Order: sequence, then structure tokens, then C-alpha cells
Amino acid sequence: MKKFLLLFLALSAVAFAGDDGESMIKAYSVVAAGVGLGLAALGGAIGMGHTTAATIAGTARNPGLGSKLMTTMFIALAMIEAQVIYTLVIALIALYANPFLG
Repeated sequence: MKKFLLLFLALSAVAFAGDDGESMIKAYSVVAAGVGLGLAALGGAIGMGHTTAATIAGTARNPGLGSKLMTTMFIALAMIEAQVIYTLVIALIALYANPFLG
């Protein structure tokens, strides 16, 4: 973990090596988009894993409710994935249509 942090700090020094404020805003936007997408993907994957595990456990306990549980699971997975897609949209806005640049 320490090696990863050291590598991240070394690469961020290259990203922040600009002279003017506009390049600094762009560099911070890139780092924020990367970190935000990583956290959103991690949270989405954990949520999807818990949802699927709960559906499998519910189907194993009561096989008669399997189809209802699967329908509910797919709706829940779509909502979880929507949150990750919203993060992607915000990251793309921060990268390509940056509202902080004048």
C-alpha cells in the first residue's frame, strides 16, 4: 500500500507541474475524476455483490420465490449501476466541459 501511495504521489507531481492556474485546475480535475470513478466503481461492485449474495441466499431458503427475488435483484442492480453512471457523467463534465475554467 505504501508503494502504491508513493507511486501515486510521484505521478501526481508530474500532473501538477503546470505554470498557470488553468493547468492546475485541469490537473486537479483529472485526479478528481479518476479517484471519483474508482470509488464509485468500488462501491457499485460491493453493492452488486451484496445484492446478488442476498438474492442467492433468499432463493436457497425459498425456491418458490426465486423469480420474484430475481426481478427485484435486477431492479436493484440497475439502480446501483445508475449511480456509477451518474459519477461517470460528472467526471466527463469535469474533464471536458469544466465549469471551473473561466
